[in-house]
Amino acid sequence: MSKIWFVTGSSRGLGRCFVEAALARGDKVAAAARNTASLDELVAGYGDAVLPLELDVTDKAAVFAGVKRAAEHFGRLDVVVNNAGYAQVGAVEELTERELRDQLETNVFGAVWVIQAALPYLRDQGAGHIIQLSSAAGLVAMPLGGAYHVSKWALEGLNESLAQEVAGFGIKVTVVEPGGFATRDGKNPDPLANGHLAETNPAYDGLRARLAGAVAKQPAGDPAAAAQALLKIVDADQPPLRVLFGVGFYPLIQQVYADRLKTWADWQDLSAEAQGRTA
Repeated sequence: MSKIWFVTGSSRGLGRCFVEAALARGDKVAAAARNTASLDELVAGYGDAVLPLELDVTDKAAVFAGVKRAAEHFGRLDVVVNNAGYAQVGAVEELTERELRDQLETNVFGAVWVIQAALPYLRDQGAGHIIQLSSAAGLVAMPLGGAYHVSKWALEGLNESLAQEVAGFGIKVTVVEPGGFATRDGKNPDPLANGHLAETNPAYDGLRARLAGAVAKQPAGDPAAAAQALLKIVDADQPPLRVLFGVGFYPLIQQVYADRLKTWADWQDLSAEAQGRTA
């Protein structure tokens, strides 16, 4: 049976590949983007199977109206993909209040509005699958990514809670954590050239140089392959709560989690003292 999708950030990158993969196999998609002109090619190719929606996820009223229109147009919603987002780059000291708030408005609040708008329809159906695009940056942190990490770590906790809240309604939740993917001219997006840069403080120039080198070494995954992987997740009877897309960050994530466990174990005596007990 074909599925009905609602996808934010459909104009390019992974979001665009998700939409194309769903349409190619006969599903129908409400494709949301800031500029629906970017969806004209899809409409031309797939006709009524695509519902283009002009949407800024930071506009709560528009999100609720868009989800309502999609549900009424197609008659149901099966897969809701929270994909819209961007990465604000800058050292914590460099970030302005506006930059930090804008990052959270899009990446966190925008996702919350979509979830809240979609849940009544999914609960009434007794089924549905919410896909949250997080990032490897939602699991580990690096310099100059404080704002982005805040947003992605928040989404990790939000959706873990959500999954427990909605399981009884037959609704599934999966957090997808991509590494680097070739979404810009066949290459990994360069976080130091993506247009969301804080005003630089020379004290952090060395960190910027090292970050650029680290990003350049990351393997660039195939977005089309990621889309096919997502189809397998939405078709699974028991999909994962979390899944990594790509293997480049896996060794780092393993080491970071091992280090955390070791640190907590090494400081167990102090942890007990903090509670007024002895280990």
